[in-house]
Amino acid sequence: MEKSSFKIKVTQDYKGQRLDKFLVNELSARFSRSFIQKLISERSILLDGNPVKSHHRVNTGELIEINVPEAKQSSIQAEEIPLDIVYEDEYLLVVNKPSGMVVHPAPGNYSGTLVNALLWHCANLSGIGGKLKPGIVHRIDKGTSGLLVVAKTDEAHNGLAKQFKDRTIQRIYIALVKGTVQLDNGIIELPIGRSLRDRKKMAVKFEKSKTAKTSYRVLKRFEDFTGLELKLATGRTHQIRVHLSYIGHPLLGDEKYGTKGILARPALHAATLGFIHPITKKYLEFTSELPKDLREIVSKGHL
Repeated sequence: MEKSSFKIKVTQDYKGQRLDKFLVNELSARFSRSFIQKLISERSILLDGNPVKSHHRVNTGELIEINVPEAKQSSIQAEEIPLDIVYEDEYLLVVNKPSGMVVHPAPGNYSGTLVNALLWHCANLSGIGGKLKPGIVHRIDKGTSGLLVVAKTDEAHNGLAKQFKDRTIQRIYIALVKGTVQLDNGIIELPIGRSLRDRKKMAVKFEKSKTAKTSYRVLKRFEDFTGLELKLATGRTHQIRVHLSYIGHPLLGDEKYGTKGILARPALHAATLGFIHPITKKYLEFTSELPKDLREIVSKGHL
């Protein structure tokens, strides 16, 4: 990411809003929430030439100056880890991630991630995600298998991020859930927030939460579990896992949200990913078949 500077004018609609919330709303298609907070803390956000605090209440007509420093070279080590790449060009690539692989490094887990593998494979990745998340536009959980798109350039990253923000990305998941789902299809529209009982978990909450919407369709009912096709209208943390657990049909293998001892990981697979190529403007869609561990459950037809 190259050094850049630009200004945003505050409109009447945002008068009185906190600066950090205003910037997240305006810039979420380009920068992550944490990166925006970092710019504020590093005094790179200016008002009338002076650094401004997160809690500043913006006023109509104010010009907020955003100064983006040149991205530092990633300190994450490249590792020669095999990748299942289903598409690649000079701007982006689509990867079929195996279950058990973490998408990007985090404290206590700096090795063996998708990012480590990408740094070995690619000479360049977009810098918008910061030094721990080069190229990462979106993520899926460690235990979830399936498709992700990765950006090689900042322009591609911005274009893809906007599609995620606008909810125009086509994302279809296949899930194996406990019990028999009675309705052939349905919509789960329940807000999700951080659990009050366990801060490492998410939960359906009606205060301090965000809207979340998941559509499902029954693919096949087995003896004691059901195969579902799921579509996301929103992308909240653990959304599918929380929603399915709440309606009494947790993912097989999802110890965090309801089932134990069935599989070594939640039975969730990101099977279809479709988007408009941010540079060529052509629609691209990719599919990934169920991995071996889930196919074996399906072939048995029972737990």
